[in-house]
Amino acid sequence: MIYKKYGKSDTEVSTLGFGGMRFADPSDIDKMAEIVVHAHNKGITYFDTAPGYCDDQSELIMGAAFKEMRKSGNPFVVSTKSSKSNGSELRKQLETSLKRFDMESLDFFNCWYVLTKEDWESRKVNGAVAAILKAKEEGLIKHAVFSTHLPGNQIAEVIEEGYFEGVTLGYSAINFPYREEGITAAAENGLGVVIMNPLGGGMIPQSKGSFDFLKVRDGQSVVDGALQFLYTDPRITTTLVGFSSKEDVDGAIASVDSFTPYSEAEIDQVKSGVSGELNALCTSCKYCKDCPVDIPVWAFVEASNHLIMKGGEGMYERLKYYWGVDPSLIDTCIDCGQCEAACTQKLPIMKRFEMVRKALAEEKAARSNK
Repeated sequence: MIYKKYGKSDTEVSTLGFGGMRFADPSDIDKMAEIVVHAHNKGITYFDTAPGYCDDQSELIMGAAFKEMRKSGNPFVVSTKSSKSNGSELRKQLETSLKRFDMESLDFFNCWYVLTKEDWESRKVNGAVAAILKAKEEGLIKHAVFSTHLPGNQIAEVIEEGYFEGVTLGYSAINFPYREEGITAAAENGLGVVIMNPLGGGMIPQSKGSFDFLKVRDGQSVVDGALQFLYTDPRITTTLVGFSSKEDVDGAIASVDSFTPYSEAEIDQVKSGVSGELNALCTSCKYCKDCPVDIPVWAFVEASNHLIMKGGEGMYERLKYYWGVDPSLIDTCIDCGQCEAACTQKLPIMKRFEMVRKALAEEKAARSNK
C-alpha cells in the first residue's frame, strides 16, 4: 500500500480509500463489516461513509467494523458528512455519527453534497459552515473538509475562501477536464484531495470495450488503468473505491501493489484516448458551458453516453447524484443550438437531449407503474 500526507496536515492516509456506499447486503451489518475489516487488514486506512448510504446502514456497518479494527492497534481514519444547511441540524447529524462510530472525534467531516454556488451560499448563511468550524474548535472534528459536484472553476472559488483543509470530488480518466481547475486550486492551497467516482460512476467497468485505451501497459485491466492514472497524479491524496466483497478489495489492492507512476508519454496516451477514441461520446470538456438559459449541457450530454453504450436505465440517478444537477432542467432548453456550435467534438447535442428526455420519461412512467 502507498501512503500520503493529507494536504498540509500530518495525517497520513492510504492512497486507496474505502467508499462505504456499495455494500451488497446492508441489512447484514456483521457480514458487511467483515469486508471493511478485511480492507483494513490489507492496508487501507481511509474509510469514507455518510448518513443515508445503503439504506442508512453504512455508518452502522462502519461502526461495527471500527470496533474490531481498534483491537489491532493499527491506525485508520474516518470520514463522514452532512448535507444539512441548518447549523443545528448539522450538529445533530454529527453527534449521531459519533455515536454510531463510538468515537469522541472524527478525522474528517464533510460539508457534503455542495451542488451549486447558491447551495454553497446557503451553507454559510444558514449556519452549516459555522457549525463545522465550531465542532472543530471543540475537538469533535480534526479536519473540516467539503464534498462537491461543482465544476472545477467553482470548486476553486470555494477553496479560495479558506474554510476547508480538503475536498472530495468526482474525477476520473474520462472526465478530468471538467474539474481540473478544482484539483489545481486544491494543490496550490495545500488541501488534501479525495477522489470519488474514479471509475466514471461505474461506466468504465461496465463498458470495458469502449475504454481499452486506458490500458497503457501490458497485462493491465481497464479498471487498473483508470485507477493507476489517478495514483500517478501527485495532487490526489486518496482515491475512493466502493467495495461489495472481499474479492473486490483484493483486486483493488493488487492494482496499488503493481503500480509504478505513469510516464508523461503514458499520461498523454490516456488523454489523447479521451479526445480521440471517444469521439462519439461526451468527454465533459465543458466548452458548451455558456448556455443562454444556464443548462449544464455537458452533464446531460455525458449522461447520454449511457444511452449509447448500455441503455438508459438509471438516467435520473446519473444526473442527480453523479453530476448533481436537476434532471428537469433539460426541459428549459430553447433549442438555440449554441452548444452544438461550441462543441469541439461536433456532437449532435440536440439529438442527445431528445434521447435523454425520452429515457427520463420512460423511467418516470416505470416508477409510477410500480
